[in-house]
Amino acid sequence: MPPAQYTHGAAIAFLHSSALHIGTFNALGAERVPGLKLAHTVREDLLVAAEKAGGITASIELKAGEAMLALAAGGAQVVVCTCSTLGPVAEHVADEADIPIIRIDRPMADEAVRSGKRIGVCGALAPAMETTLRLLEDSAGKAGRDCHFTPVHFEDAWEKFRAGRLAEYHAMIAEGLKRASDDCDVLVLAQASMAPAAQQAGDLGVPVLSSPRSGFAAAARIANRFK
Repeated sequence: MPPAQYTHGAAIAFLHSSALHIGTFNALGAERVPGLKLAHTVREDLLVAAEKAGGITASIELKAGEAMLALAAGGAQVVVCTCSTLGPVAEHVADEADIPIIRIDRPMADEAVRSGKRIGVCGALAPAMETTLRLLEDSAGKAGRDCHFTPVHFEDAWEKFRAGRLAEYHAMIAEGLKRASDDCDVLVLAQASMAPAAQQAGDLGVPVLSSPRSGFAAAARIANRFK
């Protein structure tokens, strides 16, 4: 189904692959820039298709790009793709829009490569981990940093997320982060849905970076509403 064409007039318009992210970013908006108008489009079908295909196909890229451009045409000052699996599409399609289109995890990746050389790339969904790894490699190259990346896959946790059992999902990831922290200088969470697990894990002795807060701050700065 093609994306709905509508005028939302929001400062920041988000493309999500799960409706659960709407509350996360509304809360960040209320906390950091009260009164900032946000708009949300949810395209869970795109992530489901990417899961089945094992990555982004030409058809998925086309549909995701159309959804982001529709949000741009609706009056946004910046469009943000919050799905790490679809993140590369945001940067590919950015040149076609009159406003910035960004991926939520680019600021996180830039911070990660500045924070240490041994970086654990943690995720529950393989396509998201792959795109995050490529993003980190790109950020490291642009920063001139020689980093070593270790995939940390919480494969069993994703079924908990799909079933809506978020407490179990976050608990499994928190336990996994504790184990992964021994061999890394910094841990990167490949999916925005994992962010609460970092708080549950407590102080691990290494930074645990997630994308929602830093990505929202970057989007708000672009929208000239947050300094």
